[in-house]
Amino acid sequence: MVRITKAPEERRLEIIETAERLFRETGYAKVSVEMIIREIGVAKGTFYHYFGSKDEILGAIVDRALGQLLEQAAAVADDTSLDAMAKMRLLLSGARIGDESNDALAQMMHLPENRELHELTNIQTVLRLSPILARIVTQGTREGVFAAEHPLETVQFLLTGAQFLLDGGLFRFAPEETRIQRQVAQRIIEQAFGAAPGSFGFMNPDNEGDQDHD
Repeated sequence: MVRITKAPEERRLEIIETAERLFRETGYAKVSVEMIIREIGVAKGTFYHYFGSKDEILGAIVDRALGQLLEQAAAVADDTSLDAMAKMRLLLSGARIGDESNDALAQMMHLPENRELHELTNIQTVLRLSPILARIVTQGTREGVFAAEHPLETVQFLLTGAQFLLDGGLFRFAPEETRIQRQVAQRIIEQAFGAAPGSFGFMNPDNEGDQDHD
């Protein structure tokens, strides 16, 4: 059989895409390096030329999945025509950052056998998204709508809590429980950023303007 020679970046991308497909179809824990190289039709040495282990492919998949989200967030944060609250509204409306392109990966990570990928994605999201959101908080402080003394650390705490508690695949909260938690999350964000009560109501559009003053 004739072996096809590909450019290094093309071969590396082929390994990543093949591994991601196998992880989605079979589950991360059940996929071996042997399965990946057999699917592609390359030697084991070729695989280890690009990746030291299956875990390293997890990192590559996460980088690809987070790339679009981070690019979008950075573009909003760097838009000089928008004030801080407008930027927060664009990124956090409905308590969702990003678009539908990563839904398949999110569903895959919610499977018990893909816990490793899920955890790695959450960690990388906090580490890489927090500085972008912190820039917006810093801008808001300059504009007088926020009053956060430590923007980066504040965002890291908030984002970590959201990634863990509000992840429906972990706790299996009932819809009403999740609704209340999102209301509480909104208030915590407003207090942590020093924002006016109700100013982050766009995170819960069904309840915007309907603030509880008990």
